[in-house]
Amino acid sequence: MIQLIVGNEGKGKTTKLLEKANQEITKVNGTIAYLDKNTKHMYELNNKIRLVDVSEFDFATTDEFYGFVCGIISTDHDLEQLYFDNFLRIASAKKEEILATLDKFADLSNRMNVTLYMSIAMDESELPEKYRTDIIVSL
Repeated sequence: MIQLIVGNEGKGKTTKLLEKANQEITKVNGTIAYLDKNTKHMYELNNKIRLVDVSEFDFATTDEFYGFVCGIISTDHDLEQLYFDNFLRIASAKKEEILATLDKFADLSNRMNVTLYMSIAMDESELPEKYRTDIIVSL
């Protein structure tokens, strides 16, 4: 399952995503990983949450990022949740490709039984109709 936090740039999506991760770490039996473009929010995350700075890796396409995420999932069999801060940027995805990209990640999430939480810098009205029911916060 995927869960979305959407809104235009600067609306507070990262704050909501951090809050959600910190709340969920007390409820899960397994592990949580948080993917971000830097380590700026390291001290805002519970120390039980694994922070992955994706800027250390070079993704040119969404497919490369997808493979990276598959690698994270395959190496942690206890992984229950993955958080993506500014999903479009870290996944090298374009707004025009959002439906196909979300379909691909939703399928992965369902097959691997890992919930994906994504902050997406888009207005709710720009999101494909199919994924509007997956919005947990719209700013």
